[in-house]
Amino acid sequence: MADHDPPVAKVEVSGTAKVTGRPSRRRKGRRGKAKASASSQSSPQPSGTKAKGKARTKGSATKPEAAKAPRVEKTAAPPAQAPTQPVRPVSSMAAPSMAVPVGQPGGQGSGRQAYAAIDLGTNNCRLLIARPSGENFTVIDAFSRVVRLGEGIAQSGRLSDAAMERTLAALRVCADKLMRRNVYLARSVATEACRRATNGPEFIERVREETGIHLDIISAREEARLAVLGCHVLLEDGFGPAMIFDIGGGSTELVLIESTGTVPRILDWQSVPWGVVSLTESCGPEGTTQAERLERYRHMHSLVAESFSAFSKRVGPARESASQEGPLRLLGTSGTVTTLASLHLELPQYDRRMVDGLIVPAESMRGISTRLSSMAIEERRELNCIGRERADLVVAGCAILEAILDLWPAARLGVADRGIREGILRSLIASHSPGPATGIRNMTDTIRNAVHAR
Repeated sequence: MADHDPPVAKVEVSGTAKVTGRPSRRRKGRRGKAKASASSQSSPQPSGTKAKGKARTKGSATKPEAAKAPRVEKTAAPPAQAPTQPVRPVSSMAAPSMAVPVGQPGGQGSGRQAYAAIDLGTNNCRLLIARPSGENFTVIDAFSRVVRLGEGIAQSGRLSDAAMERTLAALRVCADKLMRRNVYLARSVATEACRRATNGPEFIERVREETGIHLDIISAREEARLAVLGCHVLLEDGFGPAMIFDIGGGSTELVLIESTGTVPRILDWQSVPWGVVSLTESCGPEGTTQAERLERYRHMHSLVAESFSAFSKRVGPARESASQEGPLRLLGTSGTVTTLASLHLELPQYDRRMVDGLIVPAESMRGISTRLSSMAIEERRELNCIGRERADLVVAGCAILEAILDLWPAARLGVADRGIREGILRSLIASHSPGPATGIRNMTDTIRNAVHAR
């Protein structure tokens, strides 16, 4: 599927939105081994949701901010302008290849307009609603639910009835939020599960009929572009080549970029059909002994490493060049890296403010991965920030992460609790806001052109 302008939704709204969310804070990770308590069961909160609890560090306790405030993301988009005429319901969505203007620019209260992004992945359904705020955007609502849409695809090649029902339930929540918030434009995308499933298009049509949400099944290269747009601002400062990756449920994207001031340039990219769900299902049961679990983990690692081999050879010169200019820079966005970062910090439960923007020693992430790969699933369920929802999938994520660390052996790993949704929001705001949004538009065009050239 070729890249294209995003489809947009015209949405009826009513009432006044209540501001929710919290600001993200960038923190440096501490060195040392991670310890995970078996006394608490707590799953990571999805990106953009409220999180409670305090992070523990050796010798001191770091207290997160207690006050409630909107979450502000780094971006470069001007405030959008309010439409001057009523807008149609969410069901009147544009064709996937079209961007439809809504109303006329101008008018009072332009800061109240909101943009929305839905990312339907193989494992999660995520929604983010935000308003432009000067050079940034402020998140006013968010939703995330584990739906496991891709469950069973490795065996059947189809979306199962149970998985589709779980996903529809989550999308109905999203549709309700779109109608209750002052949403101006929305884009909704589906990724690997719907790309791979033979009944993916049928499901997309069913979603449109039952919820009014028009999902666009995007290509792997569009997925890579959006991930870079959404999280590259968290990459450590420096120039020269750097690697950004996104470990999903059904695929993993790796993007080699070059920092050029505010606008990253994509040098190369790769998408492989291994995500935490697809790899877990393809490698069968864990086994009952530690030896069987470790053998399965080695098999997972070898499968992923083999799929990365051609890309690894291509980026070899860039890897050498980057190492001569300074430390290798690596940034990851996924539930895997945020979960492992939480274990590194010994958080009693997931706290996005402590994780998003964190820099963690790569050896700590390797150590946690090794430890988790040898544990029985019952033990992993008892660990802080893993819980029942991630206990069976986190090992596959660890294998993918270690293969990436082998490919791009950075000493430090940046952690992003943001990605495709934020990339969609940046694209929407840049494309549909009147006035000069030169920085974000140039960044979007540069990334799109580089991906097409690949």
